[in-house]
Amino acid sequence: MIWLILLPLLWASLAFVLEPGRGKWLAITGLAMQTWLAFDLAQKVGAGGSAIFHAVGGWGAPLGIDLTADGLSAAMLLLTQCVALPLAVYASAYYKRDDAAGAYFWPLAGFLIAGLNALFLSADLFNIYITLELVGLAAVGLVAAGGGAQQVATALRYLFATLVGSGLYLLGVALIYGAYGTVSIAVLTPLVTSEAPRLVWIAGGLMLVGLLLKTALFPFHFWLPPAHGGAPAPVSALLSALVVKASFYLILRLWIGPFAPLIAVAEWLAWGPAALGTLAIFWGSWRAIRAERLKMLIAYSTVAQLGYLFLIFPLLTGHGAIQAGVMQAFAHGLAKAGMFVAAGVFIKATGQDKVSGLAGVVERLPITLFAFGLSCMTLMGLPPSSGFLAKWLLIEAALDRGYWWLVVVVLAGGLLAAVYVFRVLRQAFLLAPASTPLAAVPRTLEWTAFALATASVLLGLRGVELVQLVGVPA
Repeated sequence: MIWLILLPLLWASLAFVLEPGRGKWLAITGLAMQTWLAFDLAQKVGAGGSAIFHAVGGWGAPLGIDLTADGLSAAMLLLTQCVALPLAVYASAYYKRDDAAGAYFWPLAGFLIAGLNALFLSADLFNIYITLELVGLAAVGLVAAGGGAQQVATALRYLFATLVGSGLYLLGVALIYGAYGTVSIAVLTPLVTSEAPRLVWIAGGLMLVGLLLKTALFPFHFWLPPAHGGAPAPVSALLSALVVKASFYLILRLWIGPFAPLIAVAEWLAWGPAALGTLAIFWGSWRAIRAERLKMLIAYSTVAQLGYLFLIFPLLTGHGAIQAGVMQAFAHGLAKAGMFVAAGVFIKATGQDKVSGLAGVVERLPITLFAFGLSCMTLMGLPPSSGFLAKWLLIEAALDRGYWWLVVVVLAGGLLAAVYVFRVLRQAFLLAPASTPLAAVPRTLEWTAFALATASVLLGLRGVELVQLVGVPA
């Protein structure tokens, strides 16, 4: 657990000391080691059937810092390394030596991944705040890379959103500490009861709103499309596949952890996230259908796909809801990373970001288009993809509780995804004008997109191990 945090900090710091634009081999080597560590940790958690704890420096809670890895956190660590490693390979070919946008990509990406790993392993509310800030500031730096006026403006909007979200979360943590005198999740869990003072309810509300803002759930999504749609392809993929999942993970962790007694006496609260998730699916899909730019289409698709994660909250008292949410996070993370890096190939080859400019790419970039199609297959939820498995688990959990309208939302969202997906695929199969130029693109970019997209489909065939891992309790 310690090395999953220290390794990315180490190679990110070394990359920062080196000349700007260097450090890619450090990053790739470090991420390969982290991927092995994440699989090893997941295997130990799954084989042991219980969480693994580590007191940093031998000092545990409440005085020291505890790290905890249960099935949920081990799964999120796996997702982070398995997406970040191919994206590092992609970025090594995407950025040229003199590319201003890639000058500080490696150190910022390393700090971001270190923050994510620490967030998934942290066992107290204040350390989670520290990791949220590290992730948020690194992500803002990646969006602002290049220094263009539009990028800086987008990054400032993102910075405002992430600081407000973190500030609300920190205020909630301060109120919790004032009420109970501790921020350790393990110590808090038995202390928070259904008779908790009003201060604790206010704290929970502040933390929830702050994390929803950082997750970009509708209507808090105003910052996401410009940030994801305007950043370079490797950055867009990192943000969409991983960063927004971190705050969702925290909401889920708190919902089923210390705040579970509060939810038990006010079950209607679970319908708030589900209602916002439903609106996100329809609003994000509608904007994706109307988008003219390819990357903005994918960004609004992220807004829509995030909605599925919040449909699980009314189902958490039943069986299989957490597994459905984690499978959806994996399906979306792998597929959306594949879509963004495929879009990066299209943009480099055609020199523009318009959906209407994709005519003829089926003949010129068949591997990339096939990768894009596989990712779209996962987003639509077609078998045998992981997206199909995630939606199947979600529908099964909804039917088990008798919530038919959630089933309708899931099916309608899949159909709407098909509409904006086939907009792109139809355009790609049109004949291009004979005079249309197409720049050469490194094969590494194409095959990385193909690998991520293929993984999103193949996970649907081997999802049993992931479902079993998520079931390991804290």
